Amino acid sequence: MISHLHDWLPILLEGTEITVFLTIVTMAVGLILGLPIALARLNTSNRAAYLPATVLVEVIRGTPLLLQLYYLFYVLPLIGIRLDPIPTAIIGLGISNACFLSEVYRAGIAAIHSSQWEAAAALGLPRAITLWKIILPQAIRIVLPPIGNYFIALFKDTALVSTISVQELMFSGRLLASSNFRYFEVFTLVGLIYLLLCYPSARGVRWMEKKMAQGR
Repeated sequence: MISHLHDWLPILLEGTEITVFLTIVTMAVGLILGLPIALARLNTSNRAAYLPATVLVEVIRGTPLLLQLYYLFYVLPLIGIRLDPIPTAIIGLGISNACFLSEVYRAGIAAIHSSQWEAAAALGLPRAITLWKIILPQAIRIVLPPIGNYFIALFKDTALVSTISVQELMFSGRLLASSNFRYFEVFTLVGLIYLLLCYPSARGVRWMEKKMAQGR
């Protein structure tokens, strides 16, 4: 394998760049969209927001991500909506991640004791100000570690977009292995690249969890 690294690494590193790009972009999409979905799910009195958000979350959580990607890439063209592979990957991974992160946000907000809301109301603070200035800063401390874990999982989940022709790390490894039939060496190298990128992130999440525990 070492003798072939000079030829293989440039190909795999190009795929790694796309994997990292998709991870960062879709994580940002998930973080941004996840919060309003969570707030809609918490506001049960507003059925116009609660019901669509709940249906979306339950559908996404109840179906495989691979199926969702297939629908975006193969089914939508049947009704005239055609997307290139990378936009499809961003939409599919982004929406899926947003729905799962919305549950993390929702759990973090729900974990804040109701006395915080009551105290703010007693001071005459509007609910919106209470949410942004008092509740969310406390909830963020709770949700940061699980968000970090979702980030690591998302990095690995990007391998699924190889099925819709996105030339990320797994797709590059599969093409390389099929061209030289050195499956063991190629996929071992692919696994090492995933591990080298995921392990520091996992250590960072564990460090974050310890810091959060010490700050309580």
